[in-house]
Amino acid sequence: MIEATDVLDVDDLTAEDLTTVLDRAAAIKAGEDDTDLDRQTLAMVFEKPSTRTRASFETAMTRLGGHAIFLGPDDIHLGSGEPVKDTARALAGYADAIMARLFDHADAEELAAYADVPVINGLTDDAHPCQTLADLLTIRERFGGFDDATVAWVGDGNNVAQSFVLGAALADLDLTVTTPPEYGIDDDVLDRAAALGRTPRFVDDPADAVADADVVYTDVWVSMGEEDVREEKLQAFEGFQLNADLLAGSDALVMHCLPAHRGEEITDEVVESDRSIVWQQAENRLHAQAGLLVELLAE
Repeated sequence: MIEATDVLDVDDLTAEDLTTVLDRAAAIKAGEDDTDLDRQTLAMVFEKPSTRTRASFETAMTRLGGHAIFLGPDDIHLGSGEPVKDTARALAGYADAIMARLFDHADAEELAAYADVPVINGLTDDAHPCQTLADLLTIRERFGGFDDATVAWVGDGNNVAQSFVLGAALADLDLTVTTPPEYGIDDDVLDRAAALGRTPRFVDDPADAVADADVVYTDVWVSMGEEDVREEKLQAFEGFQLNADLLAGSDALVMHCLPAHRGEEITDEVVESDRSIVWQQAENRLHAQAGLLVELLAE
């Protein structure tokens, strides 16, 4: 079992925890682990819409013999009509764990502070640890580990990027980051990565970032809730698109956490190319989260 009791960001796990979760995920995916969560319930709280997060967590609990309850924004009074701490304590009386996909990271922290069951961050504006677990599982599958893989992050220093920086540090993974100057990785995240023993290399030119990379990773430039700055961001990210020209001369695999805004941060041609591993990455949300659920909940 792992040391962590809540996973609000990936560095709530130790390096040993990370290996344990990924090992468990790999065994579950291969059909080599029959641990079940019979009669256990996961409460899933959603302020933000989701395809992969809901489907993967709900399917994981079903396959593990447990049950998942979906609580959307019209089903729950989180922070509106009821304090977050009251929601936390009520749900903890019904469910064995809570997964929350929220806007404000502070709300996830408050849920964890008041719920006496494990709380998993299914995404906040600051972090997306479950995506990072799936990303690392995918890279490990492709390269047999992390020693022989180099990754370039190209684009926005958003919640997915921030968690991936921390996950790369935990895994001791070689990572290069290129973003427009005003859209980089938060200093707090870099300090936390440094405390884990590894920070990314930063370059200004996306072509330099991808030149020697085995994997190139991107995400949307305009995240949910940023629609008012869409045009500003599209201008700022000119030259950061993953397209045939940027990837020319490289045989790097391409990752994207989805949904993709085809024609913005990545072209349709690249998403549909043989170098794309985004569907393996998407499927691995299921297996990585199943591994995490077992490590948090199995007796």
